[in-house]
Amino acid sequence: MTRKFTPAGTGGLVLEEKLLWEKGRKGRSAMSLVKSEVPVTALPEEICGNGPDWPDLSEQEVARHYTRLSTWNFGVDTGMYPLGSCTMKYNPKINEAMAALPGFAKAHPLLPAEACQGSMRLIYELERFLAEIVGLKAASLQPAAGAHGELCGMLMIAAWHRNNEKSGAPRKTKVLIPDTAHGTNPATATMSGFTEVKVPLGPKGYIELAQIERLMQDDVAGLMVTNPNTLGLFEQELADIIAMVHERGGLVYADGANLNAVMGYVDLGRMGVDVVHYNLHKTMSTPHGGGGPGAGPVAVSATLEPFLPGPRVIKNGDRYEWQTDLPLSIGRLHSFHGQFGVAVKAYSYILSMGQDLKKASALAVLNANYIKEKLKGAFDLPFDQPCMHECVFTDAKQRANKVSTLDIAKRLIDLGYHPPTVYFPLVVNSAIMVEPTETESKEDLDAFIAAMLEVAREAEETPETLHAAPTLTKVRRMDETTAARKPVLTGDMKVEGKQ
Repeated sequence: MTRKFTPAGTGGLVLEEKLLWEKGRKGRSAMSLVKSEVPVTALPEEICGNGPDWPDLSEQEVARHYTRLSTWNFGVDTGMYPLGSCTMKYNPKINEAMAALPGFAKAHPLLPAEACQGSMRLIYELERFLAEIVGLKAASLQPAAGAHGELCGMLMIAAWHRNNEKSGAPRKTKVLIPDTAHGTNPATATMSGFTEVKVPLGPKGYIELAQIERLMQDDVAGLMVTNPNTLGLFEQELADIIAMVHERGGLVYADGANLNAVMGYVDLGRMGVDVVHYNLHKTMSTPHGGGGPGAGPVAVSATLEPFLPGPRVIKNGDRYEWQTDLPLSIGRLHSFHGQFGVAVKAYSYILSMGQDLKKASALAVLNANYIKEKLKGAFDLPFDQPCMHECVFTDAKQRANKVSTLDIAKRLIDLGYHPPTVYFPLVVNSAIMVEPTETESKEDLDAFIAAMLEVAREAEETPETLHAAPTLTKVRRMDETTAARKPVLTGDMKVEGKQ
């Protein structure tokens, strides 16, 4: 007898929530403020409006409102979050405790150097940890997120080329970007003053030396590459490609969003990479999602070290100082000390893991390959070869029953899982990108695999189930086509005659 599939985490209490305007009553307040000693001064009438229409709520109503909303959310503390190319792994709570230490959390960013030696030491040491992990010379914590790290890296490459032009080197205006690079790379190249030159995908899922050799002309500043790439595959010819780019006067930026797969195994310095960014909110297990917080430090070779953002922390004896005399620096990219709270969490993670950072990568790759092998019979696998931290399927085997990638993703919500990334990377038609990360146990992986196999079975036997999904959620399936084509970008609503 076939065991009935049991969804993971779809039960529990569902609390209804009225609109706040329906709950509030005039005169209620969620706080008591100290009476102001500052005299009230009337504002000019021409700059005054009616003000926001906020409901009057008690503290209890506010607390219950946000608590109820939290029960409708899904995150890594709720269950498995196999969002491909985003490394949504569990965040150890010890890191949160370290970031909350008063000496870090309450330090004013304008403190003089002599009053924040601990924070400066953390910045100094974390930059060296990050540089050592990838085999590069130096690092900066200033970039605030992955795309900001990309921009930092490409601005340094642009500055290096401009500096060379002073000695008669030809002007560089273009950057090579493979189809399998991360999606923000073309915009970053443009913002840095370059024109994108696309590099087509090779037949095995990675870029080929011959393609780069053909495109690497005199006006090309270098290459932006994601490795492992967005198909979850390692760029097999990358060392030779980098050598050829250098030979022709270019530099190489490596998008480090997928470093979770290669920590301790790949020495980017020996490979020849000139600059790489980290996503601390991926690789170093700090919170990720919801618009922040994040951090995107960069590590650089000796070639680009003089161009790092400033000011920089240097060590003078047993003291830490701010170095501001940096004539080639691209300047400050972030106010004060960058995303310092996130840096504390990453520092804590690195110290607590030590050499097990390498084990984290090994398990991330093992978990992805386990899922790939277990599911490739039920779902189409466009590149059937060993993957790194993520594997990419498509809906090709389900299309005969008019079941799409979107249907598969929506049905997984009913079965208790956040869907994988869908329809990305664009080089694969109707992609389903799964990244389990290293923090999921074999039991968790087996449960997810069982859910995916159940979806495949339903797609064949009862496809209407997938077409209607999700049905167990607070909000049912959206009309995403209309939302995309006719967005309503406003928070206005009508409640009991109010606008």
